[in-house]
Amino acid sequence: MREILGDAKTICQLLKGNKYSIDYYQREYKWETKQIQELLQDLTGKFLSDFESSHERQAVANYGHYFLGSIIISNKENKKFIIDGQQRLTSLSLLLIFLYNLQKERLDQVKIDDLIFSEKFAKKSFNLDVEERNSCMEALFTQTPFDDTDKPESVKNIIDRYQDIKENFPEDLTGDALPYFIDWLIENVHIVEITAYSDEDAYTVFETMNDRGLSLTPTDMLKGFLLANINDESKKVQANQLWKQQVNALLELGKEEETDAIKTWLRSQYAQTIRDRKKGAVPGDFDRIGTEFHRWLRDNRQKIGLINSPDFIRFIERDFAFYTRQYLELRKASVSLTSGLEEVFYNSQHGFTLQYPLLLAPLNPDDEPQVVNQKIRLVASFVDILLARRLWNFRNITYNTMQYAMFVVMRDIQGKSPIELAAILHQKLDEQTEVFASNDRLRLHQQNYNAIKQFLARITDHLERQSAIASRYSEYISSGHNRYEIEHIWANKPERHADEFSSKEDFFEYRNRIGGLLLLPKSFNASYGDLPYAEKLPHYYGQNILAQSLNPQCYDHNPGFLAYKQRSNLPFQPYEEFKKADLEARQKLYQKIAEEIWNPERLIRLIES
Repeated sequence: MREILGDAKTICQLLKGNKYSIDYYQREYKWETKQIQELLQDLTGKFLSDFESSHERQAVANYGHYFLGSIIISNKENKKFIIDGQQRLTSLSLLLIFLYNLQKERLDQVKIDDLIFSEKFAKKSFNLDVEERNSCMEALFTQTPFDDTDKPESVKNIIDRYQDIKENFPEDLTGDALPYFIDWLIENVHIVEITAYSDEDAYTVFETMNDRGLSLTPTDMLKGFLLANINDESKKVQANQLWKQQVNALLELGKEEETDAIKTWLRSQYAQTIRDRKKGAVPGDFDRIGTEFHRWLRDNRQKIGLINSPDFIRFIERDFAFYTRQYLELRKASVSLTSGLEEVFYNSQHGFTLQYPLLLAPLNPDDEPQVVNQKIRLVASFVDILLARRLWNFRNITYNTMQYAMFVVMRDIQGKSPIELAAILHQKLDEQTEVFASNDRLRLHQQNYNAIKQFLARITDHLERQSAIASRYSEYISSGHNRYEIEHIWANKPERHADEFSSKEDFFEYRNRIGGLLLLPKSFNASYGDLPYAEKLPHYYGQNILAQSLNPQCYDHNPGFLAYKQRSNLPFQPYEEFKKADLEARQKLYQKIAEEIWNPERLIRLIES
């Protein structure tokens, strides 16, 4: 083996003036929403533990440092190829692109473009230079649309994870604190770059670090602690077998799912405190369980009833088995529509991972299966209504924004009966000041495409099911060639509406309102999108019920829809033309439908059923 170099570098030192490539045979970029959320939580949490608004920028130099792990590089022909660490470097590049765009119009912006790309002979190339990804990275950098149809998995994931960063970056860092955070990120966050001078040596380092002398994971250490306190050898063997069985089932879902399951379980049942977001704040139960649950449990063993050997046996055979089994079912329901757990899937479509500790919080191992299901549906419905109201009112639902409020809800519902649970959750919804009627101008904008698409999918699906038509929700949210897209009822032709709008800005504001939108196949928009309303109207009748309801024919021979119209008393009506006042009426209709779908009385009905 030739020379191996290890060098701790700041993000600035790592990326400025350096190019990294990835060999074609390397695995795809596979990070998911969860990993992006955890990265942002770790970075922003560490920064906020030192930041004060009264500080001068120079004070950042004395803030705490953060170690982001190591990367392994094969230096071949004076080019750096990433052997291990591309997930982190790709995600960091996406974060830097996001921060570059976020600060673009500011006077106090931090120079970070040279950490993203370099320019030579007027040709720009990204510092993380992977040919198949460059076009999408360019689109993200320049904030231009990008069609990822038929693109490699890595490209699709890059687009999705950039959106995750946009949605999960804390709002309280987008103001005066932003340049401080960027300074801290590029100068106080460190990565160890391990460089070998051949692929063979680089892979030897990689295998050595991953295969030999592995430190125990928090899950291993927790299991060891629990088993060590069981005196009966046969019971210890039995508990160990059960533990392995549950962990293997969780790992079939994905990497680190067993860790997430344990964090979720312990938080949901035992967390009573959480760290305040201010300098010097002490981590609470919620935070410590998230970072060192094995130590937290050891420190709190007596508080949670782990005194003697039978307690530890019960903790594994009853509690661990029950809560990890429930978590497993919830995670499955989050990726595939499951009867009775539809709201779990809906919530996961918003990337709302905070739902899991909430869903487990009221559950008891001695609950009958029907009680477990009832509690889960109550909490999932509460979250569904809460998220819908916030998104309708242009409110953020990111992890950092929602974490404290959801912790309070979780703590308040721990171990509650279905009747108690319904009352608490209903009251919390009643206490909200922002409801659907609070915003009569919900519109599509650059940041909320996914939320608006979800609203349209749910509204369309609700109308069809209420009209005795089979659900097609899965079809409406699927991706690929035949995917559905948001269709503007008005074409992008402001001149056609000059009689009602004095400026293009007013026209576009109205055009993007949800009352002027439909969810239709991509092929429809390509074929008819630019046509005047009168020419599109006949084609709407061949589409879903929400589009059909614009056409007079929908009101002639459609018994299921007409019965629903009469039963709901919703203000449906056809439109031979679609003017400004018609769009306003349609906006109110959508609001009324939303109030019907996300009605808090749903919680009471679940108790009575």
